Amino acid sequence: MVRCAVASMFFHESTLAELFASVAASSLDTMEFWPETPSFWLYGMPMDQLARCRSLYASMDPMTVHVPILDLNPCSINPKVAAASREYSAAAIRFADTIGAGVVTVHPGRRTAKRPPGPDEFTRFEALIDMLREEAGRAHARVAIENMEQKVNFMLCTPAAVRALLDREPWLYFTLDVSHAMGTSVDLVLEYIELCSDRMVNVHLSRSEGGVMHLPMQGHPDAQRVLEALAEQGYRGNLTLEIEDLRFDRTFSREEKVALLVEEQQFIARFFT
Repeated sequence: MVRCAVASMFFHESTLAELFASVAASSLDTMEFWPETPSFWLYGMPMDQLARCRSLYASMDPMTVHVPILDLNPCSINPKVAAASREYSAAAIRFADTIGAGVVTVHPGRRTAKRPPGPDEFTRFEALIDMLREEAGRAHARVAIENMEQKVNFMLCTPAAVRALLDREPWLYFTLDVSHAMGTSVDLVLEYIELCSDRMVNVHLSRSEGGVMHLPMQGHPDAQRVLEALAEQGYRGNLTLEIEDLRFDRTFSREEKVALLVEEQQFIARFFT
């Protein structure tokens, strides 16, 4: 059975207690917890507060985790930025194990200049994979790499590239980001599902339209095609709503966000019974 979740950053302005209460009120099963969630990150990552929230909402375990990405890039031209990005990713895997998370999602990085990745970027990418392999070897959480947008300087932005990496690294799993692929076409999303579903453990669900990413899914025909394809493939992993609230035409209250998530969950449930 799939587990429906939302990225914690959707409730960007909420306290940890409000965040957990909101996810519970939305009828979702769990959440993808970003350590960069402001009420956690900006206060020194208070593990005691997180533990109290988890104890109150124990049914959300196991959650998933997304590694920190803000101001970070493991393929950066700046070696200190690349090294810091690897270190934060490693720490996030250890954090995921600490909280009993089932999956941790990692970004592959990009060339800093808007030019095609070259030997330097691939060298740094291999350093990231080496680190992830080492951490995955002693972690309980499954480490999953995420596909990126098809932009000139991005790594891992085609189904063939992801498939080749998964074939080469049998310990590695896959997080499909629907919006990243749908920015090119819905057919690209379907190709990822066809080629990589055997290693897919998380799906970031949101829509892309007119160059705008991370829009709600409900009612859109392209979103329906994606959910139908996932169901037909027998997908039974995490379905994580990754919606950007800044895409809305106004500021939503916490209650309005909860209502939106209820509608999103009802739309998704039509395809997974």
